[in-house]
Amino acid sequence: MKIEIWSDVACPWCYIGKRRFEAALAEFPHRDSVEIQWRSYQLDPSIPDHYDGTELDYLSKRKGMNPAQVSQMFEHVALQAKGEGLNYRFDDVVVANSFTAHRLIHLAAAHGKQDEAKELLLSGHFEHGKDIGNQEYLAKLGSDLGLPEAEIAELFSTDKYAEDVRGDIAEARMLGVTGVPFFVIDRKYGLSGAQPSEVFTQALTQAWQEANPLVAVGSPDAEACGPDGCAI
Repeated sequence: MKIEIWSDVACPWCYIGKRRFEAALAEFPHRDSVEIQWRSYQLDPSIPDHYDGTELDYLSKRKGMNPAQVSQMFEHVALQAKGEGLNYRFDDVVVANSFTAHRLIHLAAAHGKQDEAKELLLSGHFEHGKDIGNQEYLAKLGSDLGLPEAEIAELFSTDKYAEDVRGDIAEARMLGVTGVPFFVIDRKYGLSGAQPSEVFTQALTQAWQEANPLVAVGSPDAEACGPDGCAI
């Protein structure tokens, strides 16, 4: 079973959705047969590499949202995050363009470290006030993951993996994705948003059963018991 997850590093519900999905996957009996692929998505590609202002400023000024409404939203999302063991600190969030961070995730994927990169970037952005658009931060994160130094440096001197990121975003558009997180199971089922873990469990089970139906073996006439009694 293959699960593709479209997600943005700058999306608070994406981290919550990641945790809820992971909780369901941990209890899934066939989890060792599940392949996870993180796909890139940008909620706002127009953000500069470094935005001079807070997350509240960004949402209220650039998105036209009422500051009081934004603050209430932060409280609600932070409470939901806390329920998943996450410590969101919206006052410390550094607003930055996530494009290069997505390129780093693609580099990490080439070395089998995609999920680790995604986790560190989400945690850094929402829990530790890290600048996901900062070259030094991204380089150190890549180094901490054990990625080759030359390939990390190449991210900042070339546009490597840029087309991969754009391709993911274009594919999301083709699939009709308008918000993230968005989970696609075997290109048959789509789940939008940070669903409760039990919804992910239901989707995993249904998709697995459809892909792996039981095959009857032996004689259909063998003795058995049913609602009307047992065969004699």
